[in-house]
Amino acid sequence: MDTKETLRKFEETVSGYIRELDGTSLEQLLWKPAEDEWSLGQMFMHLIRSAQLMQLRNAALCLGPDGGPEVSRAGKTKPGEDLFKTGSFPPDRIRVPPSPQYTPPQPESKEQLVDGLRDTVRRMVEIEPLIASKFAPVTQVRLEPGKGIVRNTVLHPRFGGLNALEWFQLIEMHYRHHLLQKMRLDNAWREAHG
Repeated sequence: MDTKETLRKFEETVSGYIRELDGTSLEQLLWKPAEDEWSLGQMFMHLIRSAQLMQLRNAALCLGPDGGPEVSRAGKTKPGEDLFKTGSFPPDRIRVPPSPQYTPPQPESKEQLVDGLRDTVRRMVEIEPLIASKFAPVTQVRLEPGKGIVRNTVLHPRFGGLNALEWFQLIEMHYRHHLLQKMRLDNAWREAHG
């Protein structure tokens, strides 16, 4: 999937999230089916924060000439290879123990979530042409004599070294993967509140 198609699918997923937020009360956004589970609002905060504070940041680091100490040439792990081969996360539920570093806060309002989602789309739109130009088919790239295409990576804790294009694609896959969690939380809300 090229960058324009990735962006189109991402915008489609986010539009669906925003449409559904319109009919969701703040009470439902803050409700948790169990004490050790996330609310729907926390899920949205997780999506926004992970895209803006990690995934987009790492894509930009990979695009930079030096990138900083986080940049390497490391490759993907087996789970990373599998993820990009299938183009989506497996439908498995991932549980991480609650922690101040990982557990997202509850949102302050629906507007905060909508603004965060829209800002993430804006940032994806901004970075897409930069990634597209770096990852054009080799026949379209004019290389300087003696230089190849640099594929800087930044390590993901589970998937290994991802380049800018892969970080960009990961955002779309991650937002799509959480549709399953949203459906589970919506169903749990309906069961608990008739």
